[in-house]
Amino acid sequence: MPRFEPFAGLRYDAARVDLSMTIAPPYDVIDPEERARLAGRHSANAVRVELPEPDHRAGLDRYANAARQLEEWQEQGVLIRDPSPAFYAYRMTSPGGHATNGVIGALGIDDQSAASILPHEQTLPKAKSDRLELLRSTRANLSPIWGLSLTAGLTRHFVQAGSPDAGAIDDDGVRHELWVIDDPETIAAVRESVGASPLVVADGHHRYETALTFRREQAEQGLPAGGATDRAGGLIMALVVELTEDQLDVGPIHRVLSGLPDGLDLVDAFASWFDVTRAGDFDERTIGALGASGALALVMPSGAWLLSPKDGTPEAAGAGLDSSMVALVIAELPDHDLEFSNSWQEAMRAVEAERAQAAILLRPVSVGQIAEWARTGRRMPPKTTYFRPKPRTGMVFRTFDDPAG
Repeated sequence: MPRFEPFAGLRYDAARVDLSMTIAPPYDVIDPEERARLAGRHSANAVRVELPEPDHRAGLDRYANAARQLEEWQEQGVLIRDPSPAFYAYRMTSPGGHATNGVIGALGIDDQSAASILPHEQTLPKAKSDRLELLRSTRANLSPIWGLSLTAGLTRHFVQAGSPDAGAIDDDGVRHELWVIDDPETIAAVRESVGASPLVVADGHHRYETALTFRREQAEQGLPAGGATDRAGGLIMALVVELTEDQLDVGPIHRVLSGLPDGLDLVDAFASWFDVTRAGDFDERTIGALGASGALALVMPSGAWLLSPKDGTPEAAGAGLDSSMVALVIAELPDHDLEFSNSWQEAMRAVEAERAQAAILLRPVSVGQIAEWARTGRRMPPKTTYFRPKPRTGMVFRTFDDPAG
């Protein structure tokens, strides 16, 4: 079963910095404009190490610069290490009041633990060399992957009611709160509970795979993968959340199509697998109603159509998953470009601005479906689920020179 260990985290000194000014989203949802804005917000904003840039004056590439900045922030006292190994209870509360409670620790990725860590989705081809070079240079986990635990009742072992040890509000109005858990009894309960069931990787698949690659590299060189107590295998910082309806907010990831040949009848293409019903014109009222209701729909400048999967869907489509059904249609299209959007409004703007020819709005996957697929060891298609809100980089860092490993 998964090995889950406390670690002595590296955290911003609240007496010196406002955490709201130094946290950043995960690297893979930051565009260049947001990166520049975050970096300009504070000289120690986490984006400077999570998504670094080179320092040409010092002759440092982007990875060496990240390592230097991480070291300098520690020397300056901007970052300080907790005195003893700990788990970190982490709560994210959306403006609407929904709260996701999880616990951050170091997840084992040695051979014994890895067998009980289940990938949640198939991954698309993506360069992993960037994250690997950053890991090699900084020797640190800068942002946690997100794991879903199948252990019922896990949350009660770590959820906290008192004032947090650290807190911040992100640009979306989400409140992020962190509690240091260092008492032996709670540490033992959390370790045992997480280790009682397989863990599903919900977000951070590429970082997880990169950590496995790094561990193999270290083993080939006869070096420890992490800190002093981690000589038998690697660890990766992970936020573990109980796989239950009340803890998760799962959104869809919509498909945006461009580059299609002139004259292609997309409605006819979707009619192979769906019953297609015209919903209205491409206007604010129609598209707003479809997006707000979470409908499965095809949207183009010529109008909007509701999609209803036909009976007799082949097993290859993945029962009940919009992403699988839509993938069957897209796979049969001629040359095209496919992009993904976490927001139906963003997808609509792409069509409206003629950056895209069509958008397919998907419905969110249920927590029950995620659990069912996880328990049977199946991977959902790429870009099926969007877990929100996203944990912020900078709430806590895990470095490999942590004396606790």
